[in-house]
Formats: sequence, structure tokens, C-alpha cells
Amino acid sequence: MLLVTGGAGFIGANFILDWLAASDEAIVNLDKLTYAGNLENLRPLDGDARHVFVQGDIGDRTLVDALLQRYRPRAVINFAAESHVDRSIHGPAEFIQTNVVGTFNLLESVRAHWAGLPADAQAAFRFLHISTDEVYGSLGPTDPPFSETTAYAPNSPYSASKAASDHLVRAYHHTYGLPVLTTNCSNNYGPLQFPEKLIPLVIHNALAGKPLPIYGDGSNVRDWLYVGDHCSAIRRVLEAGRVGETYNIGGRNEKTNLEVVHTLCAILDELHPGSPVTPHASLIAFVKDRPGHDRRYAIDATKIERELGWTPGETFETGIRRTVAWYLANADWVNHVTSGEYRRWVSQNYADTSV
Repeated sequence: MLLVTGGAGFIGANFILDWLAASDEAIVNLDKLTYAGNLENLRPLDGDARHVFVQGDIGDRTLVDALLQRYRPRAVINFAAESHVDRSIHGPAEFIQTNVVGTFNLLESVRAHWAGLPADAQAAFRFLHISTDEVYGSLGPTDPPFSETTAYAPNSPYSASKAASDHLVRAYHHTYGLPVLTTNCSNNYGPLQFPEKLIPLVIHNALAGKPLPIYGDGSNVRDWLYVGDHCSAIRRVLEAGRVGETYNIGGRNEKTNLEVVHTLCAILDELHPGSPVTPHASLIAFVKDRPGHDRRYAIDATKIERELGWTPGETFETGIRRTVAWYLANADWVNHVTSGEYRRWVSQNYADTSV
């Protein structure tokens, strides 16, 4: 049995679906169901006894203690996080509460549970913390990619809160001996991603004939990782990662935001020529850059490749085509998640930002 936190979100849901497609080991899924947590992501598991869903907060010590005592998982995988930079700029308090205070409370519950296990179960237990490359800050055009030894230099409330959570996880290993693992991944994309992030936002707007907003001049660089590859890396780290170690996970796909958007437009021109406005690239609109926008991220994944034999299975070209095809085939999912809260967010985040 695994306890997965944040398992109704984008990466967590993909992980659970992939895990249960390949294994009969059950999962208890604890998710608060904030705006980006969506049980529709897990609809293929309706009626599947291997998936136990519990709505709740990782900061709720009473609830987490009860789940650990009842299910006695062999590992806890912590996906739960507020994860969007723009939202952290508008409202940083929620990010501190979930990513810092929530992780602290989760660690306290897990530490107490682990301390009470028999010696063999203690040795086998793992706490796997899912983090981000944004904790490392911003790279210059010729700087080497982030490695596991790169100094932390977070530049947004989001990345600062994730950096704090990473430090707490590390400290609980060195102080208390808790058997932890940490992964820092590059930008994920793929099915089930809430359309506040660049790729699903562009697909959603393009299909509706709406402007495709690009911050600044569009030259910000990200390393793109298909979510299925991220999930396979997490499984491998859980299986064979060295306790106390950090593993960077990246796709070796550095692209500017403008390159990504043009690629999406070209695929949509091919696969969906009946959109209200074509060619889709004619919808590109440059908007005022967000405060403190990091210029470049890149991941050196040598450590996980060398030590654990993991490599991504998708190129950017294959992964992005699969992603567009998924969104075209799942219009109902998109329509459901882009109501209410999503429209309020778009109105707030892109109001008066034209340049």
C-alpha cells in the first residue's frame, strides 16, 4: 500500500493511473480538492478497490495520523502542493500554508508513524517528496543546466515555498533518520493538466479563437518533460533511489515559450483546421511580462540516468503531439475544468497586461 498526497492533481493523477495500470499494489489518495484537484482525472478508477480516495489536507495531523495507522503504507509520495507561479504572486499566503506548513505537518505525522514501525519495516519505508527545478533560480543563456548540487536561489513565492519544503525534507533525514527521497523535475506537460499552464492554455484558447498570451518577448526557456516520463522516473526512484538523495528529472528538451506555442499552432493547424481562427499562430499576443520571470531553466539528468538507468521515452515532438491529441479527444474534461474558478483566474491574471 502507498499513500499518495495530491493524487487528484495533474502529475499525481497521472502517477496513480500509471501505477495501477502496471501494479496491483493499492493506493490511498489524499487530496484537498482545491481548484486544480479534480476527481474526473481518476474516473477510470471508479469502482476499483485498489484506489481509496480521501478528501483532506496534508496539514491535518489528526486525519493523516489516522490514515497512516489504518493503512500502514510502505511509502508516502508527496505531490500535494500549490504549484503555479502566477497564483503565488497574487496570493502567496496559500503557498506558504500548503507547501511549507503542510509539508512540515505531513513530515511530523510520517516521522511518528515511521518511528513506531518494526525495524524491518522502518528500513523498507520511504518518504518521496516531489519538487521542482524552480528552486534553483534562473540560468543565463550559456550556463550549465541545474544539477543536484546547484545552490538554491528561488525567485518567486512559489519556488521559495518549494525550496523551504525541500529543506525540511532534507532536515528530517539528517536529524531524525527519516528515509527520504527528493525529486526536482522540469516543466511537465501532458494529459490532465489544468489550463492555467502554458501548453493547455494555448490549446484551449486556440480552439476557441481567443488570443494566445505570451509573456514578454516569448524567449523564456524551459526544459519540457512529458508527464508519463516523469511518472516512470518517480517509480524508479521509489524502487531504487538511495535514501537521503536528490534526483533531478528532465526531458533534455529546452524550448523557448514562443517555440512551444508555434509548435502547438502547427499541430492544431494540421489536426483541427476547423477552428474559428486559422492559422492558429495568428492568435499569438504578447502581454506584459510577469514580475521576476525567470529566463531559463534546464535540468542535468545525468545522475538518475547513470545511477538508476532512467531515460525519458518521449521526445518533445512525440510528447507534444500526444498531448494535443488528448485535449482534442477530451473536450468534455476541458469544458468542466474551465468553468467558474478558471474564468476568474484568467480575468485576474491577464487583465490589463497588453503591451
